[in-house]
Amino acid sequence: MHKLISRRSTLLAAAAVLAAGATALAQASSTKPLVEVWKDPNCGCCHLWVEHLQAEGFAVKVNDVGNTAARKRLGMPEALGSCHTARVGGYVIEGHVPAADIRRLLKDKPQALGLSVPGMPIGSPGMDGPEYKGRKDPYAVLLVQRDGSTRTFTRYAGDRPMAHRQDPQHQDALRRVSEGAALPWAEAEIRRIDKAARKISLRHGEIRNLDMPPMSMVFQVRDAALLEGLQAGQKVRFTAVQENGAYWVTRIEALGT
Repeated sequence: MHKLISRRSTLLAAAAVLAAGATALAQASSTKPLVEVWKDPNCGCCHLWVEHLQAEGFAVKVNDVGNTAARKRLGMPEALGSCHTARVGGYVIEGHVPAADIRRLLKDKPQALGLSVPGMPIGSPGMDGPEYKGRKDPYAVLLVQRDGSTRTFTRYAGDRPMAHRQDPQHQDALRRVSEGAALPWAEAEIRRIDKAARKISLRHGEIRNLDMPPMSMVFQVRDAALLEGLQAGQKVRFTAVQENGAYWVTRIEALGT
């Protein structure tokens, strides 16, 4: 009988230790700032940005439904848009904003709508994979007011701000664009089409005029008619340009089977 009581006491003590550990773990998890993200399910750089936040101590809830509706609902101007939109601590976060800037925002608590990194600058979190070979383009994190006005919150100079601009191939591409010459074709597989938002998700090969390696990314189109007759899973060729931080498909056509 004494042994049974002793064993029961040991089991109860062990259970208490486990319960205490679980409670401590839950409390530790609850102290992480929760970032709710809206993104395209096929956007590789969005997924890498989520991983960046998680590695920096944020809890992340992901909604793989695209971000156009969320951006509009949360009040972020379309002109400041990127491939994903998020919300944390009452603020709106648009694009590849570094975790350090989000922490500073939550600490300082300025009167503002939130932060934005328009477009998808290479070298920003999520756009900094090994395929870019260490390239870091300059970009700014903008503090966005509720009336849509902005000021610079943080500026990232990049470690080679002029190298890409001075590259002969890049200069040749700019010259051909300015002269109205045809851009080089790139090949891709369509992952998702959002006609209402005029967006297309592509798993593409190298885009030579943008110095962009193969990856999955969301592009914008100015004319929804470009998307007519296309569907997910289809192989296509396309041309693209970068303008004001955003990437735009200028031509696209299906490849023969």
